[in-house]
Amino acid sequence: MLSIEPTGAVLGATVHGLDLTRPLADADFAVVLRALGEHGVLRIPGQRIEARDLRDFSRRFGSIQGSVTGKFHHRDVPEVGILSNVVENGEPIGIADAGQDWHTDMSYTATKGFVNVLYAVKVPERDGRSLGDTLFANMHAAYEDLPAEIKARLAGMTARHDFNVFWENMRTRPGSARAPLTPEQRAKRPPAVHPVFMTHPITGRTVLYCNPGYAERILELPEAESREMLDFLFAHQLQAKYQYAHSWTVGDVLIWDHLGTLHNAIPDYGPQEERLMLRCQVMAESVFDPGFRHQWLRAA
Repeated sequence: MLSIEPTGAVLGATVHGLDLTRPLADADFAVVLRALGEHGVLRIPGQRIEARDLRDFSRRFGSIQGSVTGKFHHRDVPEVGILSNVVENGEPIGIADAGQDWHTDMSYTATKGFVNVLYAVKVPERDGRSLGDTLFANMHAAYEDLPAEIKARLAGMTARHDFNVFWENMRTRPGSARAPLTPEQRAKRPPAVHPVFMTHPITGRTVLYCNPGYAERILELPEAESREMLDFLFAHQLQAKYQYAHSWTVGDVLIWDHLGTLHNAIPDYGPQEERLMLRCQVMAESVFDPGFRHQWLRAA
């Protein structure tokens, strides 16, 4: 029987009673969807699944985004990406996700990202402790705690999010093997503009939708004021009281809500300490559709 066990922290819950090798019942999906909005990060432990199972589960939340480079996806199930530091025959088999700093996936697209779904195949360990934790920050709580004058000032304002800013930041770090995006690749990911404050489609509450990985300018403010305000927002949203750390175990499937959280994977493991995750990135067309919300959130 499906049950939701909250962590008791600012984010996170464990989902018990799911076997993702089997189709997800409609009633169970409705419960998971509402729990995702409430808790932001959901862990489904003890899974032994194939790439197609991850794809099929992820599709319940919406359409799956492809890769801008066309690399590092599962050979037989291209909707599933590979996050890994594993090297075979001198070539990496996946893209590294650790060390990217705080961000929200796909805020750089006109259609926002909704969820990441990761399956832990290999988790590095040292001295009996798992490495490569993923940190999360709660953007419902971050908005609620903003000073009233900041809420009033920024109400209705928008921010520009740019994929290339993030890519260049990662590419120029020591040891990076990333190549610059080609003009064709950049054209596939033009900057996108989103409200700084957004109504969350599941909870109906306001969240701070502005992250240090991609947000580069508040368009309604002069450039200097925009930079000052972004620096304030980034410092505010990353306070320890809003953060939650997930420690990985092989067999974990982790779902997190991009609309209500930020995340940051910790690179505390070496190249010989192998990490391998399968990932689906789901876009937010469905969850913003009133018919989708009426069907699934009413049922929950």
